[in-house]
Amino acid sequence: MKVGIDDISLYVPGFYFPLTELAKQHGIDADKYLIGIGQEKMAVPSPDEDIVSMAANAAAPLLNSAVVNSISTVILATESGIDQSKSAGMFVHGVLGLASNCRVIEIKQACYGATAGIQMAYAMIHQRPHERVLVIATDVARYQQNSEGECTQGAGAIAMIISSAPRILEIHPHQGRHSVDVMDFWRPNQHKAALVDGKLSIDVYLDSLKQSWKNYRKDGGRPLVALQHLCFHQPFTKMAKKAFSVFETIEPDAAAKIGARSYQLSQIYGREIGNCYTASLYIALLSLLDNSEEDLSNHHVGLFSYGSGSVGEFFSGTIVEGYTKHSRKGAHAAMLKYRSALSYETYQNWFYQDVAADVASYRVPTLTSGQYRFSGSEGFRRLYAPSLHLQKKAG
Repeated sequence: MKVGIDDISLYVPGFYFPLTELAKQHGIDADKYLIGIGQEKMAVPSPDEDIVSMAANAAAPLLNSAVVNSISTVILATESGIDQSKSAGMFVHGVLGLASNCRVIEIKQACYGATAGIQMAYAMIHQRPHERVLVIATDVARYQQNSEGECTQGAGAIAMIISSAPRILEIHPHQGRHSVDVMDFWRPNQHKAALVDGKLSIDVYLDSLKQSWKNYRKDGGRPLVALQHLCFHQPFTKMAKKAFSVFETIEPDAAAKIGARSYQLSQIYGREIGNCYTASLYIALLSLLDNSEEDLSNHHVGLFSYGSGSVGEFFSGTIVEGYTKHSRKGAHAAMLKYRSALSYETYQNWFYQDVAADVASYRVPTLTSGQYRFSGSEGFRRLYAPSLHLQKKAG
C-alpha cells in the first residue's frame, strides 16, 4: 500500500521585516544575515494572528466536503503552544468546522513534532486506508530581542493531508532515528522567547543527522546516490549547506555525485520566511516542489527532521507522477510576493509587546489578510473568527 502526502498547503503572514533593516539596528554588515545565515526576510504575524489562525489558513485550501468527511484525525505540531491543557488543534477543528467523529491531538518535541505526526498518520492510514489524516505544523519562532537568534525568527504554517492514495509524495517505510537528552534549545514556562545555545545546537543537529542516516541505512533505506534531492530542517537556510557537509565527510563520493544542487531549491522559501520550527522541513520540501522547473515525478527525496532537546529522523519518499496537477505554487508565490514590509517600530511592537497575563478580556483589530483571525479573549477564552473581508464577501 502506498501512503504519503496527498495534498499540501502553505500559509505565511502578510507582513515581513527585512533582515537588512535588522542589521542596521544591530550595527552590523547586512551580509552577516543575507550570506552568513542565508536569510533575507522574517515573516511577522500581525496581532490578530497566532498558531491557530495560521494553521486554519494553511488547512482551508485542502478542504472540500469529501476530504472533510474522511478526516479521522487532526494532528497539530507546534512548540508555540497557546494553552497548557487544550490542544491548539482543537481550536483549529472548531474554526474549520470539521466533523465531530474525529480525534484531535497536539504534538510537542521542538521542531521535530510534524515528522512525528506524519509517521503516526502513516501508521493510522495503514490500519484504516479509507480514512485521511490532517497534519498541521504551525509556529512562531521568537527569540529574545537583540539575541543571536533574533535574525532567524519567522512564522508560518504547513498543512498536509496524509492518505493511501498520495498525489504528492509517497513515503517510504524506512526510518533512521536518533534521540539524546541535551539542552541546546529550550523555553521555560515563564518565558515568551526561546533560549538557545547556538553552537551546541548546530553540533547536536549535525551529529543527529549523521546517526539518523546510519540508522536509516541499517533499516534498509536507499543509498545516498539514489536520492536525487535532499530536504533538511532549516532554522536558517545556510543550515542546509552545513547538513550536506555531513555527507561530504562520511560519503564523499556519493555526495559529489548528487552535489549541492540536491538541496538548493529547498532553500528558496526559507530565505523569504525565516524559521517556522515544526513547519521548516516541510516548507523546504514545498520549496523544492514549487520552484523546480524540471518535472520531479518519480524522483526520490531524502528528508531530515531535527528537534532540539533532541530527536532526529531521516526518512525518504518518492514524488508522485503528476504531482504538478495538484500544485498551489501560484498561490504560494503570490502570498509571498504581496506581503508588506514593516518598520522597525511596528516589528518590535508586534513581536515583543504581549497582552498582560492578568487581562481576561480584550479585542484585537483586523490586520491579517488570511481567511481566519484571532479576535481576542473573553474571560481568558481565546476567540477566533472569519476575517472581516471574508465576512463582507460572504454577505
